Amino acid sequence: MYGLIRNVISVRNEKGRLFVTSFFGHERYFTVDVLTYVTWKLSGLPKERVFGSGTNLDSARFRFLISEQLKIAPSNCHGWIIGEHGDSSVAVWSGLNVAGVPLCEVEDAIDNVICRDIHKKVIDSAYEIIKLKGYTSWAIGLSVATIVNSILRNSRNVFALSTNVKGLHGISEDVYLSLPCVLGCNGVTHVVKQRLNDSEKAKLQESARNLCAVQDSLKI
Repeated sequence: MYGLIRNVISVRNEKGRLFVTSFFGHERYFTVDVLTYVTWKLSGLPKERVFGSGTNLDSARFRFLISEQLKIAPSNCHGWIIGEHGDSSVAVWSGLNVAGVPLCEVEDAIDNVICRDIHKKVIDSAYEIIKLKGYTSWAIGLSVATIVNSILRNSRNVFALSTNVKGLHGISEDVYLSLPCVLGCNGVTHVVKQRLNDSEKAKLQESARNLCAVQDSLKI
């Protein structure tokens, strides 16, 4: 909690610089979900123009690990990691598909044990890099560069971004979590509402409640 409060203070102190370095008034403060929320509250900008890099990198790692298991190119493995960035992230197994075919129908499909192992590897990958190198830089840098390129080109690509999820998937709180977002020159144009199963939806709602409790404790 001390580290979070320290980062919130940093966001407050850096507001002037953040606005100066933003593209067309977009807040581009890519950090954890709570700090994205804090930035939105302090900025006064519409919610669609404040977003975080969220689980975009996690989703890319997820597709890569799935592709390794199936021996299919990552670009043809369509899967998403949503929710909180980190240990409480949600792997959307119910929506994972290859060329439109659900994973459960793909030949030599992945069993539950391998599923859990793949998700764990996604979560642990950043920790492993920090353990070996001391910090993360290249992967998240490339991910953010791709996101910024989509804004500049108004390409309407879909990214797993940390966005305000109030009103989605039964969430009533003003919290920031990662969901597939269509991104253009004016920020998040809309969120792609996935068909989550009951377990995935419950995990997402639990994350929302946990983040809301943390936000309330900050007294912004």
